[in-house]
Amino acid sequence: MTTTWQAHPDDTLPPPSSTRVTRRTRAGRLSVDRCCTAVLRNVRAVVVECVLMTAGRESSTTYEAADGSGLPMLLFEPAEGVQPVAGIVMFHGGALRRGSADGLVPHCRRLAARGIFAASAGYRLIGQAATNIDDCIADARRAIEHFSGLSALRGLDSSRLASGGSSAGGHLALVAAMIAPDSPLPAPEPDVAAVVALNPVVDLLAYSPERRRILEQDAGIAAGRAIEYSPIEWVRPGNPPMLIQHGTHDDVAPIRQVRRFRDAMAQAGNDCLLLEYEHAGHAFHYPGRTGHFDDVIDATAAFLLDRLTPAPAARRTGVERQARRATPPGRQSPGPS
Repeated sequence: MTTTWQAHPDDTLPPPSSTRVTRRTRAGRLSVDRCCTAVLRNVRAVVVECVLMTAGRESSTTYEAADGSGLPMLLFEPAEGVQPVAGIVMFHGGALRRGSADGLVPHCRRLAARGIFAASAGYRLIGQAATNIDDCIADARRAIEHFSGLSALRGLDSSRLASGGSSAGGHLALVAAMIAPDSPLPAPEPDVAAVVALNPVVDLLAYSPERRRILEQDAGIAAGRAIEYSPIEWVRPGNPPMLIQHGTHDDVAPIRQVRRFRDAMAQAGNDCLLLEYEHAGHAFHYPGRTGHFDDVIDATAAFLLDRLTPAPAARRTGVERQARRATPPGRQSPGPS
């Protein structure tokens, strides 16, 4: 591996078409706290009672990139007659140099079946139309703005919208939510109400100086300025709620850096839920290969429905609040370690 940002091959190509369901994860291979178990149980009940698992509506559109060009946005809506209850726009992985909006189609399609308006957005890639990471971030901001307008037409205001993505795409979503546009300052007010990140890089300074230089070169970051793009450096009170799903054997973004990020978020008084998938590597969340896809979708839908739909506090149990302060035996603490 030549760079710390190098994505798993699965993060650069559309995922396989197989949808084989494996339940090994729910038998104990997913390391979660008790609060998530309760939330997952609740959301499955909500889904069964409130949302018909029928084929949704799919379409595509374009949005204007920061350079004025058109970029793809694939849209996935609940079935005809079903009002979406929340929305999320997602960005694919691929080290900012590969991949396309097609990469997260299975995720968006499945979320739409849960009553969520979901979009997968492309962005300019470095080495092609983008010069550096700033171009990618600018496009992500434009995509979020465009998605917000589309969501408003569907009855969803900004308090019910999230952003997210996989690997480098998850990093883009975090940066767009935490850092102000055009300046290395904390975002005064996030453009989204929550972020869902799948195996993201969250601490660019956690790597050795040599690997950090390679990362800066590959991402078009000026030498010595990686700190300006490192989400952990921008943790402040008031960051939006976040769900991070990560494999414990991720060799691109080691789990220890994500745990530190979670701890920093908790210490700042923010809502950050980390779900660890034991023995899973990078790009573990696609369908058909690792058996984790269903669990990733369940957790994502649970989080979005809990945090973004009306009266979320009423659905949060005392077990969840207690779990944020205690470490269940044999499981990773959801709060500072």
